[in-house]
Amino acid sequence: MHPECGQPSEPLPAPGRNWQDRYNERMPVRATRIFHVEPALPAPLEPLRDIVMNLWWTWNTDAVELFSRIDDARWESTSHNPVRLLQTLPREDLERLANDQEFLAHLSRVSDAFRSYMARPPITTIEGTDERAVIAYFSLEFALTESMPNYSGGLGVLAGDHLKSASDLGIPLVGVGLLYQQGYFQQVLGPDGWQREEYYVIDVDAQPLRRARDGDGAALSVAIPFEGRDVLADVWRLEVGKTTLVLLDTMNERNWPADREITGRLYGGDIETRIQQEMVLGIGGIRALGAMGYRPAVCHMNEGHSALLGVDRIRTLMEEHGASFEEARLPVTAGTVFTTHTAVAAGIDLFPPELMHKYLGHYYTAMGLDDQGFMGLGRTHPEDEHEPFSMALLGLHLSGYRNGVSKLHQTVSQRLWDAAWPKLPTEQVPIDAITNGVHLPTWVSHDMAQLFDRAIGPSWRDEPNRAGAWDGLLDVPEAEIWATHEWQRGRLVERARAQAKDAAARLGTLSIHGPAKHALDPRALTIGFARRFASYKRATLLFRDPERLARIVNDPERPVQFIFAGKAHPRDEPAKQLIREVVQFSRRPEFRDRLMVLERYDVELARALVRGCDVWLNTPLRPLEASGTSGMKAAANGGLNLSVLDGWWAEAYQPGLGWAVGRDRTDDDPEVQDVFDSESIYDLLENEVVPLFYERGEDGVPYGWAQMMKRSIHAFAPTFNTSRMVQGYVDKAYAPAARSWKRLCEQGLTPARELASWTQRVMDSWDSIKILAIEDSTGEGATTDRPITVSVEVHFGPLSPGDVLIEVVFGRALTSGEIQVEGSVPMTLVGQGEDGTCRYAAEFVSDAGGAVGYTIRLMPSHPDLHNPLASGLVRWA
Repeated sequence: MHPECGQPSEPLPAPGRNWQDRYNERMPVRATRIFHVEPALPAPLEPLRDIVMNLWWTWNTDAVELFSRIDDARWESTSHNPVRLLQTLPREDLERLANDQEFLAHLSRVSDAFRSYMARPPITTIEGTDERAVIAYFSLEFALTESMPNYSGGLGVLAGDHLKSASDLGIPLVGVGLLYQQGYFQQVLGPDGWQREEYYVIDVDAQPLRRARDGDGAALSVAIPFEGRDVLADVWRLEVGKTTLVLLDTMNERNWPADREITGRLYGGDIETRIQQEMVLGIGGIRALGAMGYRPAVCHMNEGHSALLGVDRIRTLMEEHGASFEEARLPVTAGTVFTTHTAVAAGIDLFPPELMHKYLGHYYTAMGLDDQGFMGLGRTHPEDEHEPFSMALLGLHLSGYRNGVSKLHQTVSQRLWDAAWPKLPTEQVPIDAITNGVHLPTWVSHDMAQLFDRAIGPSWRDEPNRAGAWDGLLDVPEAEIWATHEWQRGRLVERARAQAKDAAARLGTLSIHGPAKHALDPRALTIGFARRFASYKRATLLFRDPERLARIVNDPERPVQFIFAGKAHPRDEPAKQLIREVVQFSRRPEFRDRLMVLERYDVELARALVRGCDVWLNTPLRPLEASGTSGMKAAANGGLNLSVLDGWWAEAYQPGLGWAVGRDRTDDDPEVQDVFDSESIYDLLENEVVPLFYERGEDGVPYGWAQMMKRSIHAFAPTFNTSRMVQGYVDKAYAPAARSWKRLCEQGLTPARELASWTQRVMDSWDSIKILAIEDSTGEGATTDRPITVSVEVHFGPLSPGDVLIEVVFGRALTSGEIQVEGSVPMTLVGQGEDGTCRYAAEFVSDAGGAVGYTIRLMPSHPDLHNPLASGLVRWA
């Protein structure tokens, strides 16, 4: 033995290797037990603990500055994660902060603001809801902060902003989602510009997460019935202001190894992984809420991924009250809201019948449903055994209120789903519109927020849609808002250069493409394009005429520069090719310093872009953009939109408040449309955008541009925000749904049972209704400018007049004989014969000129019927 260290002085023999090989090999040391330790904070710093464990700080810029003040370099290196920041901070730094009076004063200010926020009364209340009878908002992804990559893009960003505004308004809403072990990928661009995906395990101990616990303090898990086994999902809580987000993961050690991977990655795996995740979200989510003591009055499906929640709510009522499927379905449908974000059929999840039977056959059989009874809920043609199952269609069938996410998207959705209501004209398909918004305190920069505070007061943060709230902004001097924005653009350019330099160093291309410090100009017109890369978003539309674009960007007196960012889905090869093409353009000599592509797109980079860009470019192929919210974020920061009239911009655009690409032209040939729209972009840049930006006063301020910035913020910020959006859901969806749920669940579902019995009776007798005669006050071919009176004679068969609603439906008459529905008027019973024949009459006035037509529509009528149109029982004369 060696006399000093006790190691063998000679190598020991071993099969195939010597002792030194084994000694030098890294031997992992595995923990006997792992537990969570919270950092010990000096007493003066204790208020930090509550602040870091609630994501309220993500929309309070004073709190963000507090964390940066602790250790700016460490704050950046933790991806802005205050939990990790405190966990890694040396003890001596904590002691230093505990004795720093300026820091303690800052901490006291933030702590007081947090306590005041949490204690304030609700701005909005919903009858029939409380801290247990909540609105449950289900989404497959939530974007709340960059340090927790539980999101991929717009759907998650919207969901996160929804929770934040629900907290601001004080409504009793609880979010429900999945906790992914690796979240969504981080994007890395290779030397050729090809996207590579990198995944990292999310350290739950470094997140503001708490395990949900039962009344005895035990950690909660719920069981989701898979064929032949239960999959256990652990339940977590994440506090978002006054809103709780419930997250589930399947990493429970009692699960099969393969089942632990169900919540491994967002949008990872194959179609089988997707149905497993949707079972955990929908079925597991409902059961988690119940285990936590919640009894949702309303469930809101953010897309169809969570549609199985409706089925499990029905199952619960069936078991609790001994109800039939149809009896339990009525209150569940009335108490469910469905939001679709899809504009094309290709974006809808479809599952083969055999896969549905494999995973859910035992589940719906136990509820007394056969294959056709259940599968028909997710099919356009229930009798077609080969038609795949659509979770979105299931969501539509099990919801009482449905909406698209912009006015244009409403019409697109009605066309997309009109086969589900074959007896209704497309414009009458029961899908409403609530246009998306953004959470302004999250997305408005600290500097612009301070300007808003000075100009209009703090009310813009909590009640941004209050009438007249933004009027004071119009009095802000142009030089002041311009200086604020120029500072943001300078920060963006500095950040972009640093990121480009890091990427070049990693790729070894720094010497080839030149130093990043010369890329971009902090004073040049800066145009941003950042979103998910998909073919219909047309990221390469800008490059159809490279020579013309080169002349625009390289004008020595009026330079223009572009910053691109965005990810492609890991399996979307054409989208990855689009990214590669943009990267290749950025490396051409004529574009090298005027075009930059930034990788690792996330909410942190998105904030920098929407705050610093002068113009926000959006070029979807109309009408495929459901809403889009990045342009709203840019507008709130003073950025001007240059966009195709699609999604939100189709209803927001006003001349003089941005620019419309291609106006509202839509060509059936996408290639023709591409040519038209690209020419429109070049023309707008050359003739309107660039001249306005560089038209300066003697002090260097572009007064016309700055005035447009102010008017744009004043016009768009009060409307396109999630405070207005969530209030819209309260008024149109949540409040009516909560009332219907409460009513139908009274007395052990007695009203629901009566409604189910009545519905069956009406369905059985519907075809026996006879329309015998129709008369109106005009003659054949007559022209009139007076109100038109219409009468109709109807025999209801076994039904009574109270069972049926009769309306006159009218509108402009087309040459095909169809009507563009303008409105409807209910008809009044004016007489009844001995044989049961009933006579109805009504008067209507059409605003349309020219040929006007009308017809008679009959629908079921019952006080507890949530939406007669949605019943599918419609008769037309």
